[in-house]
Amino acid sequence: MCGPSAMADADRLCGTPIAPEKSRKIVVVGPCAAGKSTLVSALRELGYDAHVSGQEHSEIATLWEHSQPDVLIALEVEIRAVRGRRGGSWPEWLHDVQVQRLAAALRAANLVIDTTGLSPQSVVDRVVAYLQRPEER
Repeated sequence: MCGPSAMADADRLCGTPIAPEKSRKIVVVGPCAAGKSTLVSALRELGYDAHVSGQEHSEIATLWEHSQPDVLIALEVEIRAVRGRRGGSWPEWLHDVQVQRLAAALRAANLVIDTTGLSPQSVVDRVVAYLQRPEER
């Protein structure tokens, strides 16, 4: 189970030691509008091997495992933020289904970040800080 983060109370760190910093395969999961694509694009620009898993669209609970990540990052987001990012009519039931589909990935994640009140750059900064932690190299 995830433990408290030294970076922010909203972040949760979990997992076992992982491969050297930029050679690790990073997979990002989360519901729609959590910031997965934005985070992956930024990490790639920084030289990381980062990928999005469409776990939220699959009933296969461990779809993300097919990517064989060294680091699994799970993003969370509240429905109010999704509606702000995607439009006020985004259905709550769909968000709830996606959150359910992500349950196993959240439990397995090395890092969990709630992006609800965070800027995209703040999310990137938190992830890079995690990846650069000496105990995670």
